[in-house]
Amino acid sequence: MDPQRSLDGGVVQQNREYAAPERRWAWVEIDREAIRHNLKRFRRHLGPDVRMLAVVKADGYGHGAVECARVSLATGASVLGVASVDEGIELRHAGIAAPVLILAEPPIEAIPLVLQHQLVPSVYNMEFALALGETADAQGRPSPYHLKVDTGMNRVGVHYSDAGDFLRTIDFHRGLELQGVFTHFATADDIDTYEFKRQIERFEQALSVIRYMGIDPGTVHAANTSAAIRYRQSHYDMVRLGIGIYGLYPSEVTKQSIELHPAMSVRARVSFLKAVPVGEGVSYSHSYRSPGNVLVATLPIGYGDGLSRVLSNRMDVLAKGRRLPQVGNICMDMTMVEVDQRSSALHPRTDIALGDEVTIIGRSGNDLITLDDMGKMTGTINYELACRFGLRLDRVFVD
Repeated sequence: MDPQRSLDGGVVQQNREYAAPERRWAWVEIDREAIRHNLKRFRRHLGPDVRMLAVVKADGYGHGAVECARVSLATGASVLGVASVDEGIELRHAGIAAPVLILAEPPIEAIPLVLQHQLVPSVYNMEFALALGETADAQGRPSPYHLKVDTGMNRVGVHYSDAGDFLRTIDFHRGLELQGVFTHFATADDIDTYEFKRQIERFEQALSVIRYMGIDPGTVHAANTSAAIRYRQSHYDMVRLGIGIYGLYPSEVTKQSIELHPAMSVRARVSFLKAVPVGEGVSYSHSYRSPGNVLVATLPIGYGDGLSRVLSNRMDVLAKGRRLPQVGNICMDMTMVEVDQRSSALHPRTDIALGDEVTIIGRSGNDLITLDDMGKMTGTINYELACRFGLRLDRVFVD
């Protein structure tokens, strides 16, 4: 099926049959050139022999896994990372043949699909490892896997002190092929470096034991976006770039070393305009009442699209080079903004018409609203907000 085109020529994600801004005046805009810029920045930041794994889990952090995978592979990434078997299968169905690492161990029941679609699972449970080896051996070829080592995240993985024994126990199996060993840092984005240093020391200890036993660890990787930015000693053979690909920083301390461009903007068009008389309430519970001399503009986007209800009466949007306050309780599918109709020499009236574009996240003129800004107001991180906006809103890819 040919990709659908939006009014501005962007390509809409192809797996949504009716996805186009013409059908709903609210959408997520993804800038491919920003993703390319970010990957090129990381390429210059890393050593020449360090490979890049592009993490496209959670539908590319809400940016669109398939398209972001293609852009990443075309810009220097050589491996893709996902969180589940289904996410890997989606990439295969899109015709992507690059290596795909599942960053968490799948259920045993999913092993046939892992092998069928040539996905590379993480391994840290003996029962899964042996079942994977038996199934792969029955099919006549070994399954590659990466050993996940727990060095202090205490979430999943083989304890660092047991990594050598774990591998020695399964190394005999002709149905298994150790392709890599990795860990994950819990505090790489924190100012305090103590826990990070302790984790990397534990990882080095595990690697030393594995090598002493005569086992080749394959591709060694540990750095997430934060560690890739801050700690060169953690780069090893490959880094796993997640949120940084999309132009978002994991924390304030990571902003000093690399310039990233946000790839996601969230936009809508004015779907209704109403002059609300003074004293009249707007939206549920009438948490806002008109001061008079205003138009209330309705936008077809709400908390069902990722715009948190916590932001009600607290956030601004951008339109016609101005900031407009959001007013009233944000609804599931709609939100309202106030357009002041008073005018003065220093504050000319903003003329808003039906269909005018409004920016919720992103740049408009000389002003910018970021996911970080919104995250501070809602008490969460930019990762979560990006994923939320990608759940229901249609995506338009632009260059």
